[in-house]
Amino acid sequence: MKENDTSWINIADVMSALMMIFMFIAIAFLYQILNEKEIYKVQLNKALHKEFDKDLEEWKAIITKDNIIRFDSPFSMGSDEIPQSFENILNEFFPRYIKLLSGRQFFKEIAEIRVEGHTSNGWGEASQKQSYIYNMNLSQKRASNVLTYCYNLEDSIISSNIKWLQKKLRANGMSSSNLLYQDENKTSQDELRSRRVEFKVLTKEHL
Repeated sequence: MKENDTSWINIADVMSALMMIFMFIAIAFLYQILNEKEIYKVQLNKALHKEFDKDLEEWKAIITKDNIIRFDSPFSMGSDEIPQSFENILNEFFPRYIKLLSGRQFFKEIAEIRVEGHTSNGWGEASQKQSYIYNMNLSQKRASNVLTYCYNLEDSIISSNIKWLQKKLRANGMSSSNLLYQDENKTSQDELRSRRVEFKVLTKEHL
């Protein structure tokens, strides 16, 4: 019995050691994946800045750390019609944006290219509940109109990537769900900046 007990103890020790080894391998593998995702994020951010930095001030746009390109308040109050000035920006911006994202370095990890419409949280004398729905409809129309305009651009880059765009390009109305604020404590809404259009890259890790 003692010999059997010793054998079982030895087997248990071996199994425990193997489990520890597998756990460390799994942790190392996970760390490698996370590290690769972070590298991808940083590389994409650098590429976006290199491509667009000289235009951002003129376009009233910024690039965030999360690789969102944000255009401040391009629409007239309550309107979903794209102003000519913003069409001119999209003519310049979107082909270059797609050329960059569809390049060999980035396209494999892209799950979605999302056009988002955002609003402030007011709507005249409407209640908060009504305002949210009105702004949801407005933001969705704005996002859809921007997507449609970009998708229909007569440009060789767009044309050569049209099937890829059909799989990746989406429009989302966000209403007032993601407001921007004038202060870090989020006590005062920045109404002008909250009314915005964003181009966002979602990688496979997000879905």
